[in-house]
Amino acid sequence: MITYTKEELMEIINDHQKWLAGTGGNRADLSGANLSDADLKWADLRRADLRCADLSGADLGGADLRCANVS
Repeated sequence: MITYTKEELMEIINDHQKWLAGTGGNRADLSGANLSDADLKWADLRRADLRCADLSGADLGGADLRCANVS
């Protein structure tokens, strides 16, 4: 399982925002990530790859997970 620092996670999410806006960036690939207890409030994770990610205890209040792969 991959663990990211808070800074690395924010960089991935910011890069994902650029990808969603069509201004470069990359789709967030958080598959297999240890996101337990992560602060993902209001994160726009539409279409992100969250397969097999551990989201136990993560704060997803207001997060947008539409079309995210959470299988």
